[in-house]
Amino acid sequence: MSESAAATKAKAEVTPSATPEKNRQVRSWDSVLGLRCELSIEVPLPGFKVYDLSRLRPQMVIASQWRVGDDVPLRVNGQLIAWSEFEVVRGRLAVRITELR
Repeated sequence: MSESAAATKAKAEVTPSATPEKNRQVRSWDSVLGLRCELSIEVPLPGFKVYDLSRLRPQMVIASQWRVGDDVPLRVNGQLIAWSEFEVVRGRLAVRITELR
């Protein structure tokens, strides 16, 4: 066997395969992967009143004090899981995760 072929074989033997513990962790998520959850992005609107809510119409723009580029909280079922920022992707509003909690 050539030296490079032997080195390749040795590396392949040393490379760890998926451990049983890692396989158990993946399987433990299987039972919940199909559950529904509520994902929300929150943009605070200080001073927004029920009156303002009652006057909302399609195509209206609501001004906020949130600055472009500031991270916004991303919550799953009310729990903060990440910070994110808005961006436009192919003409649609998208959220980019900037920090996982």
